[in-house]
Amino acid sequence: MSHPTSFQGMTVKGFTPPLSLSHFKLIAFDMDSTLINIECVDEIADAAGRKAEVAAITEAAMRGEITDYKDSLRRRVALLKGVTVAHMEEVLNQRLQLNPGAEKLVKACQAAGMKVLLVSGGFTFFTDHVRDRLGINWTRSNVLEVVNGELTGRMVDQEWGDICDGEEKRKMLLQTCALMGIEASQAIAMGDGANDLPMMGVAGLSVAYHAKPKVREQAMVAIEEGGLDRLLEVF
Repeated sequence: MSHPTSFQGMTVKGFTPPLSLSHFKLIAFDMDSTLINIECVDEIADAAGRKAEVAAITEAAMRGEITDYKDSLRRRVALLKGVTVAHMEEVLNQRLQLNPGAEKLVKACQAAGMKVLLVSGGFTFFTDHVRDRLGINWTRSNVLEVVNGELTGRMVDQEWGDICDGEEKRKMLLQTCALMGIEASQAIAMGDGANDLPMMGVAGLSVAYHAKPKVREQAMVAIEEGGLDRLLEVF
């Protein structure tokens, strides 16, 4: 292991920069608090007057204090019961923004011939929007059940399983590599919370973005200051 190299506001360990961008063929992103500026579930909860309650569970899950992510998500989604699709659209249009440097990093990776994967413990309502906006190749996330324009407080099972948690993110990263005919060592995984650690652990390069302490410690690159595009400094 090489000693940590310090760029201003960014720590690099386990390799000596510069790396070659052309070595990598896939970049996988978490969405909430990584590619975008909010935790969508917390913002939806705002409409039900339960933001503090839901955000506390989110925070504990992201720090890794709640080990059962699926259970924590089911508990949070249950608290969203009765929130309207109109409110979700408001969150999408008025609160959701790409994090600084997101577009620049994605475009640079695409220009280098890389494919992009978005894996999220969040919801298709938001991942579809981000996918279309950035030209992302594949996504995996959760489906909120809606009846008569309102959330039921449940999620809908999908053909691959029930909930996209840390294990599912890891599986999706490996499946995508297999689909592309590449090694996991040719993938970059970027996240901020404990449920990103499984996919970060199998990728050739793991990147923590303004992340929880547990995630910063385990990542090869930890961006503490500045935007997502700071990653380009190691290439």
